[in-house]
Amino acid sequence: MTQNDENIKIIFFGDLVGRPGRFAVKDYLSSLQTKYDFVIANVENASHGYGLTEKNYNEISEYGVDCMTSGNHIWDKKEIFNYIDGADKLIRPFNYPEGTIGQGSKIFELADGTKIGVINLLGRVFMSPVDSQWTDAVEEIKRMKEVTPIIVVDFHAEATAEKICFAKYCSQFGVSAFFGTHTHVQTADEQIINGTGYITDAGFCGTYDSVIGMEYQTSLNRFTTVVPERYEVADGNVVQINAVEVEINRNSGHAVAIKKIFMLTDKDKKEEENEK
Repeated sequence: MTQNDENIKIIFFGDLVGRPGRFAVKDYLSSLQTKYDFVIANVENASHGYGLTEKNYNEISEYGVDCMTSGNHIWDKKEIFNYIDGADKLIRPFNYPEGTIGQGSKIFELADGTKIGVINLLGRVFMSPVDSQWTDAVEEIKRMKEVTPIIVVDFHAEATAEKICFAKYCSQFGVSAFFGTHTHVQTADEQIINGTGYITDAGFCGTYDSVIGMEYQTSLNRFTTVVPERYEVADGNVVQINAVEVEINRNSGHAVAIKKIFMLTDKDKKEEENEK
């Protein structure tokens, strides 16, 4: 429980990229002196940079993550089709066509009875075609608001203008927190818009010396030769945590504080400490 019982504190981790991202979040959560009320992580790149295996889903659950959001890469590991319907903490984008397996939103309940609604959505600018988030989201937000004033959105999108505009739009309907994801570059515009805690992109968790979590050389090859080459997750001694903290009033659902987190950790030193 947070110090102020009228508020809850949520932490949202930007896209976990491969094993470095998973382990960075595990270490961060295990070292906390004060626990968060609710922990969310975007996991669409958590299994070697592409999708999410059931094994990694279970591991991340054990780290203390309460909700896992995703994005366009959620389908990359084909085993997802076998377990997503039973994965209670995992949310795929809401604006896939009707009939798509999995949940696009969910209302979670804390031990004290506080309910938190979470919606995952995909953008449409520079992204593969999906249904319109502008119409889909509003009806779902209204439905959730009948149950709880606390609504969190993970908007997985490429264009910054689309994220900012959609956040302002959602704020009119009482969204408590709006986290942009997908670009893996943490932005410096955390703010509160009409009671909505907002950031254009939460960033990523993974290897610091990389290109958005991936190896430099494969990225360079793709850009300079234009020949398709599979990205490989970068490995290195220094890992980063990109996350956002939001404090939300339980009664109004309004964000009262927001803070981004950018932290670097020496992976080798952390592994040595864990062995002691």
